[in-house]
Amino acid sequence: MSATTTHITVRVPLEIRRRPGRKTVVTPVVQEGAAAAVRTRADPALMKALARAFRYQRLLDEGRYASITEIAEAEKIDRGYLGRILRLALLAPDVVEHVLDGADIPEPFAGRLLEAVPADWKQQRVIIGMSRDAQSE
Repeated sequence: MSATTTHITVRVPLEIRRRPGRKTVVTPVVQEGAAAAVRTRADPALMKALARAFRYQRLLDEGRYASITEIAEAEKIDRGYLGRILRLALLAPDVVEHVLDGADIPEPFAGRLLEAVPADWKQQRVIIGMSRDAQSE
């Protein structure tokens, strides 16, 4: 018997997404009858910022602190940063869910999350590019 070498090439279509601090491999959409694809997780930095925003807002609502200045001193963080993070607590509930589901967030919106976020929920949905189906309040 002669030893022959056989080469097999397997091509898997995939996409590599760069997220702050890591790279994520995104598999293609699976067709009917095949196993379900694993969804990518939301941006961990954005998830942490949202969690902090709602925590700080709860501290204010419960009366543990009278102002963001007091929270900033207690948490040993910059007051301006705290103010920017607190803006995330003003996001529409469906926008927050959209972000936490790991949906693709357009760069202009993702970059503006810590800047001026419009208070109007309809404007937030337009900026993030959510479909009209998700725009019911």
